[in-house]
Amino acid sequence: MPVVTDPYKPGTPCWVDLTASDQQAALDFYRDLFGWQGEVGPAEFGGYAVCTLNERPVAGIMAQMAPEGQEPLPVGWTTHLAADDADAARAAIAEAGGTILYDPMDVGTLGRVLLATDPTGAVFGVWQAMDFIGAGVVNEPGALVWNELNTSDTGAAGRFYRPALGLRPATIQGMDGYYSLNVGDRTVGGMQATPDYLAPGTPSHWMTYFSVDGTDSTVDALVKAGGSVIQPAFDMQSGRMAVVQDPQGAVFAVIEAPEAQMPDSP
Repeated sequence: MPVVTDPYKPGTPCWVDLTASDQQAALDFYRDLFGWQGEVGPAEFGGYAVCTLNERPVAGIMAQMAPEGQEPLPVGWTTHLAADDADAARAAIAEAGGTILYDPMDVGTLGRVLLATDPTGAVFGVWQAMDFIGAGVVNEPGALVWNELNTSDTGAAGRFYRPALGLRPATIQGMDGYYSLNVGDRTVGGMQATPDYLAPGTPSHWMTYFSVDGTDSTVDALVKAGGSVIQPAFDMQSGRMAVVQDPQGAVFAVIEAPEAQMPDSP
């Protein structure tokens, strides 16, 4: 099992969570699809649910809400990038041209979190770990395996993430238009122009990929549970993948990838 026990290096995707219009329905759906265990959390944390896989944290699910005077986050998955200091990250994000949605806030003794958008409009989180580092299991069926920025402007996004959070884009041989996102000498994610199979006008966003044992069987199960298919299963360099939507409209990808081809880290 690819277990994570050490803190993620700054800039690395370290956690994903889902904003759902019906939290309990989402908990039930992902339990059946991926085998997650989770329940509505304490009221003091807004009911936030930390879901587990094999007793290790794998993703969060929360009810759609907003602080007073602000618009609620839309239904969907959010990628969180690690930082040593959320307040310093806030300053760097603003200086590099990003927009702060929610200022850094403490989550008990677990850590500090902020939400922002990059200059192309993609929403992301920043997580400063204290007692909670983020995903405790990755790169196995049912767990996070890849995070990908789909953006309206790869140049502007690339120029933003390096000074803001230390993510360095690089071209990939044989994959025109696709870029790796790197922390030091490790590839931790990808970036591309928003693909044509998404609806026209789809805003820039971070796509969450989950590893699965079988892409086709997972898609079949998702459809039977009320989900829908955006991009049917297809074979590509890293494995067999599909882009899907849960019953509440949250978009994500599933991929069946040989272990040797999985990325260095989520």
